[in-house]
Amino acid sequence: MRHIMGEKILKFLKDWMLVIGMVSGAGAYLIYMQIPALHPAGPMLETVCRRIQPVLLFLMLFISFCRIEPRQLRFHRWHIRNLLFQLLSFLALSGIVIWAMHSSCAAAAWILRYRILFESAMLCMICPTATACAVVTGRLGGDMAQVVMYTIIINLTVSIVVPLTVPLLYPTAGISFMTAFSRILSKVFPLLILPCITAWLVRYFMPRFHKWVSDRINMSFYLWSMALTLAILMSTRAIVHSRGSLWTLLGMAAVSVLCCIIQFRTGRRIGSRYGLDVTASQALGQKNTVFGIWMGYTFWDPVVSVAGGLYTIWHNIHNTRQLYRHEHGK
Repeated sequence: MRHIMGEKILKFLKDWMLVIGMVSGAGAYLIYMQIPALHPAGPMLETVCRRIQPVLLFLMLFISFCRIEPRQLRFHRWHIRNLLFQLLSFLALSGIVIWAMHSSCAAAAWILRYRILFESAMLCMICPTATACAVVTGRLGGDMAQVVMYTIIINLTVSIVVPLTVPLLYPTAGISFMTAFSRILSKVFPLLILPCITAWLVRYFMPRFHKWVSDRINMSFYLWSMALTLAILMSTRAIVHSRGSLWTLLGMAAVSVLCCIIQFRTGRRIGSRYGLDVTASQALGQKNTVFGIWMGYTFWDPVVSVAGGLYTIWHNIHNTRQLYRHEHGK
């Protein structure tokens, strides 16, 4: 009887882990806000969260690389299509805002009035693929190796494209290409390239440990659930402390959910041509929103970072639905 109950509890946790993580993250911060006695510990708790999250992301990607043969990391045609869609969308939105900054017509004034919403869309479209994307893709029956390869490609691309546009969007901020490039690369390298190098060293010099890690199939999923809880917590913090008006937040919510729907569906259409609809859809739709939030308050108007927090909610709701349907054969 106890064994049966234990299996039911584990199955429930497996099916609803993402929902539990999202509710726990949001709930934890809202409870913290309601207890003034905890507020003095806020800076320390924030530091702990910011230090734990990169470790979780590193471990997730390390496990993914351990389960992938180096020769599986190859460039595919759908990578080009996904990459072009992200780049052209971002550059088109950036071009509209830059044009409005140097124009005096009525349309330009309207664009500048709603500039926050345009920049929110820019952030949602160019935000790179999440390091945890391979975990979800694997559970949905997709190709983990191809997603990891696209994650590397888009992160390195963002390291070049975003620094090129920042001086044009904010000419008075004094951020040069090299400054922005070095800042982004300092975020990308430890959480993307270093896990790859470490996994390959372990593969060739510690084969027994490598096999032990590779056999722990569910480990990365539970690590992701923990990282998700922290991501939702930080996203809730960004939303609560946003200096934007209610209408601005509602507009950003609408923009972020629209971008989420467009990217998941576009990725699915692109991937369906190659029999990789799940793989391409996840690669385009599931974002590294923690990185996106950081880009928002580092390079753009800090309010824009809230769009990354809102996107976290939408893409994880979509992932929860997909995982539930997949696990139940729907």
